[in-house]
Amino acid sequence: MPRALLSVSDKSGLVDFARGLAARGFELVSTGGTATALEGAGLTVRSVSNVTGFPEMMDGRVKTLHPLVHGGILARRGHPSDVEAAARHGIGLIDLVVVNLYPFVTAAANPGTPFPALIEEIDIGGPSLIRAAAKNFESVLVVVSPTDYSTVLEQIDRQGGPSREFRFLLARKAFSHTAAYDAAIASTLGTVSVTDGEYTRGDAPAFPMFLTIGLKKIGDLRYGENPHQAAAWYTDGGGVGLGGAELLQGKELSYTNLLDLDAAARIVLEFREPAAALIKHTNPCGVAIGSSGADAYVRAREADSLSAFGAVVGLNRAIDIDAAQAIVSTKIDAVVAPAVDEGARDILAKKTQMRVVVADFSSFGQRRVAEFRSVLGAVLAQDRDRVTEADGPWPSSDLRVVTRRQPTSEEWKALHFAWRLCAHVKSNTVIFTTADRTLAIGAGQMSRVDAVQVARMKAVGTLKGAVVASDAFFPFRDGLDAVAEAGATAVVQPGGSLKDPEVIAAADEHNLAMVFTSRRHFKH
Repeated sequence: MPRALLSVSDKSGLVDFARGLAARGFELVSTGGTATALEGAGLTVRSVSNVTGFPEMMDGRVKTLHPLVHGGILARRGHPSDVEAAARHGIGLIDLVVVNLYPFVTAAANPGTPFPALIEEIDIGGPSLIRAAAKNFESVLVVVSPTDYSTVLEQIDRQGGPSREFRFLLARKAFSHTAAYDAAIASTLGTVSVTDGEYTRGDAPAFPMFLTIGLKKIGDLRYGENPHQAAAWYTDGGGVGLGGAELLQGKELSYTNLLDLDAAARIVLEFREPAAALIKHTNPCGVAIGSSGADAYVRAREADSLSAFGAVVGLNRAIDIDAAQAIVSTKIDAVVAPAVDEGARDILAKKTQMRVVVADFSSFGQRRVAEFRSVLGAVLAQDRDRVTEADGPWPSSDLRVVTRRQPTSEEWKALHFAWRLCAHVKSNTVIFTTADRTLAIGAGQMSRVDAVQVARMKAVGTLKGAVVASDAFFPFRDGLDAVAEAGATAVVQPGGSLKDPEVIAAADEHNLAMVFTSRRHFKH
C-alpha cells in the first residue's frame, strides 16, 4: 500500500485531496492539526507518533525528525541496498509528502508579533521533509502548494504513474518554497536588534553581509519594456501593494503598466487628502488634491490634458461613481486604487480595455522599506526615500527661509504640496504648482535650467503666482532667473550649492521667497 505523509498549515483543499488519495489506496500518515482536520472529515489517519514510536514533544518542536520517517522518504527504490536497509530496520516507504510550512511570513508581517512567538513560527521538520522528498523526487512526489492537488491526482491516475517531468517540476517548486522561506527568516531576523538581552524588531532594512531574497512568481508577463524582452512578476508573499494586486477588469498587466502603477501609488501615498496622479513613463504629467477623488482626478488631468491621454492613474481613495465617470471620460490605460465601490464597477466596465487594479498600499505609508535594483553584475540596496520633512504642515522648524521675504501662508501650502511631489519625479526636476495641483513639470533633464525651460514649455496656462520645487540645489543663478521669468513667487529646494549666496541674491533681486530643506530627493 502506498503511503502519503501530510502535514500542512494551509489546509485549503486538504480534505478533498486526502479523500482522493485514500480512494486511490494510499495510507494517510499525518501530524497534529492536519491529522485532526482529516479525522474530523471521517478519514482514517495513522499518526506519525504511531510510525516512529515516539510522541510529539517539546510543544510540537519534534514530530517528524526521525529515521523511520526520513528513511522512508530518502530510500531510493532503484537501489537494492537502500530498499534492503529500510526492510532490515523496519522502515516503511513513503511515496508522497504533502507539506507547507508554518506561517512565518504572516507572523513577520504583523509588527505586533512578539519575538518569542515569531521564533516558534520557524519550521524545522517541514523544510527537512520537503528537502528530503525533493532530493528523492524520482521515487517520492513532493507537494507544497494546494494549487497542485488536482494535477497530482491526475498524474497518479496516469498510465505508468506520474511522469518524470512532473516529479522534477514538483521538486523544483519544493526547493524554491524552502529557499523563499529561509530567505524570509533571514530577512526578518536582520531587522532584530539585541539590547541588554532584549530582542527588538524594527522596520529598518538590514543590509547583511549575505543578502538572500525569496520571491514567489505571480506570473509571466507578455514581455518587458520592449517586445523582445522576456519578463515576469514576483512577490515576497506579503500580499500587499502590487504583490497582492487584484485585476478587476481589462487586459493583463504589462511590465511598464506595473512600473507606472507603482509610480502613481507612491505619489498619492504622500497625501492624506484625496489625491490623484496621472503617470506617463513613470513620471507624473499631473497631480492634484481635491475635495474628493473625482475632484482630484479632474484637477490632475487638466494640468496636462494632452499627456493625460493613455496615462496610468493612481488614487488614494476608493473609486466611487463620480470618480468612475470622470475617469472613463478620458482615454486611460490603467488605474489603481485601494478599492472600487460597487456602483462604480459598471461605469468602469464600459472601458473594456482599461485595466482596473485594486491594491492595498496602506501598510507602506511612511514605513521604511528596503528596495533593490540590479546593475550589470551586481545588485544595489537602499531604504525607500521618504519625504519625512513634509509629514506635518509647513512652516516647520526643519526648514530655513534664506531670503529677505518670507513665504505667505498660501505660498507655504503650495511649497508643501510641491515638495511632497518633486521627490517622485525623475531628476533633475523642477516643478511648478499651486497649493493643490501641478501646473508644469520639467522632469529628467541634464541641467536644472533645462528642467525649468521644459516645464515652461509644458505649461498649459500661466505660471504667474506659482511656486517651484527643485529636487536638488540650483548650481547657478540661471535657474532662479528662469523661475522668476516664468512668474513664480516662491521656491523650495535643498540648498547646499557652493553658489548658494549667488542664488539667494538672485531670489532677493526678484523678490522671491526661498526655503531650504537641507535634504535632497534625487530619483534616478
